[in-house]
Amino acid sequence: MKQADERAKDPLGWCVALALLFALLAGWHLAIPTKMYFDEVHYVPAARSLLVLRLANAEHPLVGKELIAAGIRLFGDRPLGWRLPSALIGALGLFAFGRALWWASLQRFAAIAGMILLASDFLWFVQSRIAMLDMAMAGFAMIALWQVAAAARRAKQARWRLAIAGVSLGLALGAKWSVAPVLGALVIALSGVRVLRRAPWRETAGGRALRHPPPFPALSLTEVLFWLTSVPLAIYWLTFLPAFFYRPQPLSPLMLLAWHHTMFALQESVRTHHPYQSVWYQWIANWRAIWYLYENTDGAWRGIVLIGNPFTMLAGLPAIVWCLWAGWRGRADAAMAAALFFASLALWLIAAKPVQFYYHYLLPSSFLMAALALALDRLWQRADLIRWLAPAALALAMGLFGWFYPILAAAPLHAGRSSFEHWMWLKSWR
Repeated sequence: MKQADERAKDPLGWCVALALLFALLAGWHLAIPTKMYFDEVHYVPAARSLLVLRLANAEHPLVGKELIAAGIRLFGDRPLGWRLPSALIGALGLFAFGRALWWASLQRFAAIAGMILLASDFLWFVQSRIAMLDMAMAGFAMIALWQVAAAARRAKQARWRLAIAGVSLGLALGAKWSVAPVLGALVIALSGVRVLRRAPWRETAGGRALRHPPPFPALSLTEVLFWLTSVPLAIYWLTFLPAFFYRPQPLSPLMLLAWHHTMFALQESVRTHHPYQSVWYQWIANWRAIWYLYENTDGAWRGIVLIGNPFTMLAGLPAIVWCLWAGWRGRADAAMAAALFFASLALWLIAAKPVQFYYHYLLPSSFLMAALALALDRLWQRADLIRWLAPAALALAMGLFGWFYPILAAAPLHAGRSSFEHWMWLKSWR
């Protein structure tokens, strides 16, 4: 009866529809601009080199560049071929995000609201339309979280779902290392629940969540850790397969660990000041934008700015506080949203990467949207007029996305060179 009720409420149709709508929107005029812009100048040439098995852009793992190379091979060495992989994984990652929220909360409104919030938070959309590495990392991370959340609800499906999660985490790690805190948070949370259930104080107020059966009761902790640690690391190792055939100087499979010292050194070596660099507290405040493009190209003035939705990026902050409180009161979904936000953000407080950018906030901001979706769902469950603040918040988020759309999607700006002034609410966004 319980599973029948879940199926009746499952917003699967909404999730599919929203993902397809996002795919259409992200793919609209995807080939404009018709030249490389921003960091495409690094990753497109690296993908071209990968196609002929030559080393390039050695400081990053290969999955993101492998996807761009696949796009070039399938659709040609042109803007559509460069960017289509990001658009596809962006739509798939958005779908996975909605499914993860559904299985984590079993709240229909939370899943639908989460997808709307993520699709309209600006970062997910802009990064889905550029040939960079970040969307591959974030998209595969969302697939992994979807499978882990579903496995926790469906004990009989836990083994194969955790296997998919492990493969997805390995691919995400093979795109960018910044997904590592997600892997760490999952392992710590799932291990901690198993260990703390045996503690003598588990029935106290602080241990409410521990009264319930642990996730994946049919699997031992050893097997769970196998799927979420050994499998991702094995997949990560396999993503370097093309490097073993570089011409010249192939990378030895046995020397992969030593090669990572070179990768770390290259990442830490970039110290030249960049006019658009920023730090974590500026990301949280939505204070510093990055102009990926602003010039007269393809017959008109066009711009692409990376900034967060002015409403949801700030509204998500009190939602994180609410998630901490709700998590303490026993809501595992809220606790996990907050944990993933802080874990993925904490990396950039300690990372030995001197020059950081707002696009590094892509993953933390996604979990911020998850927290906001859960908080809005709690409002929607109220029986008074306050509940209507939830759909009003979604309407405001979508309205701001529509307002900023021209400078998110390189649409023609008919006011000419000074068009950008229309959207520059803060001096720091210029």
